[in-house]
Amino acid sequence: MVIIKKSRLILALTILVNLFALPVAFGADLPEIRKQGVLRHLGIPYANFVTGPNTGLDVELMQGFARHLGVRYEYVKTDWGTVIGDLTGKKIAPRGTDVEILGTAPIKGDVIANGLTMLPWREKIVDFSHPTFPSQIWLIAGAKSKTRPIKPSGSFEQDIAHTRELMNGMKVLALKSTCLDPDTNKLNETGAQVICFKGNLNELAPAVLAGEAEMTILDVPDALVALKKWPGKIKIIGPVSRKQQMAVAFPKEAPQLREEFNRYFEQCLNDGSYHRLVNHYYPAVFGYFPEFLPQN
Repeated sequence: MVIIKKSRLILALTILVNLFALPVAFGADLPEIRKQGVLRHLGIPYANFVTGPNTGLDVELMQGFARHLGVRYEYVKTDWGTVIGDLTGKKIAPRGTDVEILGTAPIKGDVIANGLTMLPWREKIVDFSHPTFPSQIWLIAGAKSKTRPIKPSGSFEQDIAHTRELMNGMKVLALKSTCLDPDTNKLNETGAQVICFKGNLNELAPAVLAGEAEMTILDVPDALVALKKWPGKIKIIGPVSRKQQMAVAFPKEAPQLREEFNRYFEQCLNDGSYHRLVNHYYPAVFGYFPEFLPQN
């Protein structure tokens, strides 16, 4: 009887050790994805990049990529706080231009595509595709604000410096762990009363209109959506950053998948299909960034 009990205990302990040793899900490169027959797209509902499980610029782009690979498309909804961990299996925290790894996390997807800005700290934990969309951080205020938009000087640095001066003493919304992070954008150096917003990116502009703050920083895609959604109610004060780029993010362990996407994206650029997608979801972007997709 004692021998049987010991055997059962050993078996139970062995099972537990094996369970804890196994990851919740596995990351995959191109051969594994083709074998599994599915591309898992990590996306956050944001601006016009992800407007639903089957709509949005990046949703349609990833659906096309899945067809290109000959696999099934699967949308996996996530959020800004966990999206990097959902891709890499690492819990992280941005520290300025660096990143700190805090622990492990279950891998839930193969690619991030939802207007993800190519930031230095992100480049240390993921690999980006070729740039897919232009961006920049702008300062936004309500149309009735006494703060007037800057007059472009012809110098990025002067325009940014002038815009940042206008934040002094103002309540300005920002959002942690995103391209609108107050630390990344050094808002503490502006003299602004920085408020770390508790909602999501899509709620920043309406929060200003509701009087929660006098200003907010927004990236270009969200600002373009806000200008269209609330015409005449908000205004662009000026740039807070130099021009930036957005791209699709891949695990560093998936170089073949990234290379195949780059080939697919070049094909979409050449046949005009990507231009048609951008024109559908962001027609105003060409007015602000005329150099974007110049061949079209």
